[in-house]
Amino acid sequence: MTARTLDGKALAGRIEDSLRVEVETFSRLEGRAPRLVVVLVGEMAASASYVKSKASAAARVGIDAEVVRVPATADTEALVALVGALARDEQGPADGILVQLPLPGHVDTQRVLDAVPADRDVDGFHPENAGLLSQGRPRFIPCTAAGVQRMLVDAGIETAGKHAVIIGRSDIVGKPLALLLAARGTGGDATVTICHSRSENLAAICRQADILVAAVGKPGLVTAEMVKPGAAVIDVGINRIADPAAKGGSRLVGDVDFASVAEVAGSVSPVPGGVGPLTVAMLLANTLLAAELRMGQGPR
Repeated sequence: MTARTLDGKALAGRIEDSLRVEVETFSRLEGRAPRLVVVLVGEMAASASYVKSKASAAARVGIDAEVVRVPATADTEALVALVGALARDEQGPADGILVQLPLPGHVDTQRVLDAVPADRDVDGFHPENAGLLSQGRPRFIPCTAAGVQRMLVDAGIETAGKHAVIIGRSDIVGKPLALLLAARGTGGDATVTICHSRSENLAAICRQADILVAAVGKPGLVTAEMVKPGAAVIDVGINRIADPAAKGGSRLVGDVDFASVAEVAGSVSPVPGGVGPLTVAMLLANTLLAAELRMGQGPR
């Protein structure tokens, strides 16, 4: 068996095409484009690269994106004050505010994220948005979790009545994705198991999965022996490993041993080119929704 490759980049392109039309309509009605402000603390290369890709994607669909760069020495109080100023629109309307993670170790990340108002929280991390998601009435869904569900629905992978196993219990991916897959409706109605570092018999649990999602940041964690024949395998991991043969001496890989798993699974997402582009596309969708809600248009 050779698995179908789930092309997240192509799907993200189709989502952007749709968003471009919706953004044009918003801009025409409101006399301005939706605006996203990204706070980037320090000069971490990976974070700077992610922010650049987000700003480029925003420009492609007509969303104004501003990157506010802050020295790595900034403390928690300074960052909370900055987020507060952005929320007061002191430098123009900020429909969506995103604080790029990770933050330096001396910063209280939770305090900074909590300072982003719930109606500007396009990452979906605010407790109010997490609560709405848990109640089955989501407003802003964490972007990676939303991207995984969108990938499954677009690929025609049935979730209703299926067993989904998620490796990872983070607030960014694992927990919100479990809620999405268990919720009633399209892309939901699954039976969901969350595994983590304390789970026993991980391989045995994974082999029960019709849908297996790996989101822990451990290169090659999921091998062919852990996959049920014909299962859908979604790789959320992004890891940089040394590779003397690659340009720059390193390359990106996921949490899934793609080559071996592709011989067993029915479908599998690659890294790069899988969930990553969809995460950015969902951020753009959240930003447009935030702008619409702020201007009283209501959800699309």
